[in-house]
Amino acid sequence: MEAGFIMRALESEVVDVIWAAVEPMLPVRPVRDLGRGHRPRISDRLCFWGILVRLATGCSWQCAEALLGWQVSDTTLRSRRDEWVAAGVFERIAAEAIAAYDRIVGLDLDDVCIDGSTHKAPCGGEGTGKSPVDRRKSGWKWSIAIDGAGIPVGWAAAGANRNDIMLFDPTVAEIERRGLHHDTETLHLDRGYWGARVDRSAAAAGICDLVRPPKRRPGHDGPAEPVTAPLGLRWRVERTNSWLSNYGQLRRNTDRKPEHRLAQLALAVALIIAIKLIDHRNRWQPHNRPTR
Repeated sequence: MEAGFIMRALESEVVDVIWAAVEPMLPVRPVRDLGRGHRPRISDRLCFWGILVRLATGCSWQCAEALLGWQVSDTTLRSRRDEWVAAGVFERIAAEAIAAYDRIVGLDLDDVCIDGSTHKAPCGGEGTGKSPVDRRKSGWKWSIAIDGAGIPVGWAAAGANRNDIMLFDPTVAEIERRGLHHDTETLHLDRGYWGARVDRSAAAAGICDLVRPPKRRPGHDGPAEPVTAPLGLRWRVERTNSWLSNYGQLRRNTDRKPEHRLAQLALAVALIIAIKLIDHRNRWQPHNRPTR
């Protein structure tokens, strides 16, 4: 089921919906005077398609250029990506997707889950670190907060060597920035989130109900005594992490700047929500479902 999200992310129905929201957000560029030897500007739609292909498949910019039939160079794709990152396009499209879901379906903030997910970053760069779960190879991680249906409502990223607790503050800050902390009743966390830092951050956001498995009890003469940790409602955030992990550039990221990784994460969130909204429409208005 998760792999289906990747295939559907490249379907024309989904791409058209995302592009219709992205196009008005793009910075306006002056029209080139072709009479002075300037080449025509490559269309934004084609560059956006190349960015989507790279995000979904995890291929290099050179491979994306080939997959697009050499209609646009890898240099142009990177330049257009940088231009849109600087204009905040990807963050804005994610925010619009969350707002649209809240308006059409409604966010379920009674039970919010937060957890991190660690992945490869072989090219290193700022915002990466030695992964403790991958033989200390270069990696990165994201921390994400989701509502009851698995819809992301806040996220943050850092190196793979950063503890999940260190990403709790910026993740909760994202929930606050979107104004969703007032409706958040309970936070579901795993055992690694015990600590005064977590309690203070949650209390500052007005969230006092934290559900966590009990701490391990230290043994007298040996290592900590194993204690079963019930999954509870945290399977929802594990499911969302699985959806995101199936995007090739999130699972094995080759960018070297944090803002590029966050842009890809935001675009993946927007794609997931767009697919959810299309499914909602098809369920309640089947006559509007396009013929495939």
